[in-house]
Amino acid sequence: MASAKYIFVTGGVTSSLGKGIIASSLAKLLQARGFSVTIQKFDPYLNIDPGTLNPYEHGECYVTDDGAETDLDLGHYERFLNTPTSQANNVTTGRIYNSVITKERQGAYLGKTVQVIPHITDEIKRSIRALGDTGEYDIVITEIGGCVGDIESLPFIEAVRQFKWDVGPNNAIVIHLTLIPYLKSAGELKTKPTQHSVKDLLETGVQPDILVCRSEHPIPQDIRKKIALFCNVHINSVIEAQDADTIYDVPLMMKKEKLDERVLVKLKLSHDKEPDMEGWKEFLGRLKNPSEEVTIGLVGKYVELRDAYKSIAEAFIHAGAQNECKVNIRWIHSETLLPENVENLFEDLDGVLVAPGFGERGIEGKIAAIRYVRENQVPFFGICLGMQCAVVEFARNVLKLDGAASTEWNQNTSHPVINMMEDQKKVTIKGGTMRLGAYPCDLKKGSRAAQVYGKSKISERHRHRYEFNNQYLEAYEKAGMTATGINPDTGLVEIVEIKDHPWFVGVQFHPELKSTVMNPQPLFVHFVKAAVEYASAKRLVVR
Repeated sequence: MASAKYIFVTGGVTSSLGKGIIASSLAKLLQARGFSVTIQKFDPYLNIDPGTLNPYEHGECYVTDDGAETDLDLGHYERFLNTPTSQANNVTTGRIYNSVITKERQGAYLGKTVQVIPHITDEIKRSIRALGDTGEYDIVITEIGGCVGDIESLPFIEAVRQFKWDVGPNNAIVIHLTLIPYLKSAGELKTKPTQHSVKDLLETGVQPDILVCRSEHPIPQDIRKKIALFCNVHINSVIEAQDADTIYDVPLMMKKEKLDERVLVKLKLSHDKEPDMEGWKEFLGRLKNPSEEVTIGLVGKYVELRDAYKSIAEAFIHAGAQNECKVNIRWIHSETLLPENVENLFEDLDGVLVAPGFGERGIEGKIAAIRYVRENQVPFFGICLGMQCAVVEFARNVLKLDGAASTEWNQNTSHPVINMMEDQKKVTIKGGTMRLGAYPCDLKKGSRAAQVYGKSKISERHRHRYEFNNQYLEAYEKAGMTATGINPDTGLVEIVEIKDHPWFVGVQFHPELKSTVMNPQPLFVHFVKAAVEYASAKRLVVR
């Protein structure tokens, strides 16, 4: 294609309707038709990125290969499309204003009064075009965060209005996601919220081309006609989006509603070729027809908000489907774990994952969990802080190093088995300064990790400031915990394993961030397999 086409996805009535899932599903269908597609997210908050936000505020901070700390919706984009995103795929109001103010200080607007229009909206439009101008993509989908009518979203909506005018007809369209609530007392669906949401959008000068209507019930034809009439769209452009059993059903639901076909017609692109979704259907078949079932305990400090561990939960779905196994996650708050109650809480688990996190809160609970699974031969998987807690637990209870700890939570420890990375010790600015993004890792020949990956060199994504203290490495390896993954450039320990254990693996990186529907992450696949084998062995003992 000569130049990229653009699709904007906006939302109204309420947040959390699923703009990211609709955008991802549409992108998947377009990709399955042979188009090169990418998705970007515009977030209307003033933080430069979500890197310094508490998970309770914003859920998981998703990290890309190039080290961008981004919104969790980018995880959905990658999981659906099986293609990596980058810094350019997530833009916040903070980044837009920071860029404009930096340019102003450098004299780029010398003599001009810097204003929201045109300077802020021009910067937003430049960010919209950034991916399209690379020549890599036929279609760029841009999800606008928040709801239409929010003060914070106005500059983005205004930029969309200008952008549509700039690129001309058939080069950009707007899909508006809205809600059709069902009033149980009245026994009917109500269109008024959607009408008001579209009215709010029209007041900004933007006419939606397609309406995607979330609903708990089917939307009959007469309701669709009413929505079309009052919202200035063709009835074929009123798309039903009923609640789904799994987010992975949504692409096929949108295919049935012909969302992708309507988009291509409006963008004047060929729609003769049907999307090839056979691989996706096979995944759903395995997901929905498991032959095994396991329960994995996820030990973390943010379990009240499950979006804090979104990529881990999705990686378990992918790995479960690969093993034709239903993975039930039991969410366990690390602050509730004590040496006295851990056996009671863990006795019916088939595996335990100790999750990433920051800070001292809940650490002793994680360490108690790891001691139990190590001593009782329960499959264990530790990620980032989870791996570091495994190192501390081993130091205290196997190496007998009293008071061993990470300097993250005890700067005065006599045995700093986990220490701050040297290049982090002089860092004072918190945002975007951790070890971020993809780094190489060499795997030890014959190790479990090498067997799992099937190769000796891998690359995985990181987000941390602390590392294994190599001064203790010899003592660990003599006692049975070996470093089986090493960064070739820094010598940083990336993976630790205990050999004489059904599955005991801790990784410094975040493998969950690279798990997709079409390529489940190998460590998760084999961890679930180990849990299945452990569950089978338990059943044999009971008999």
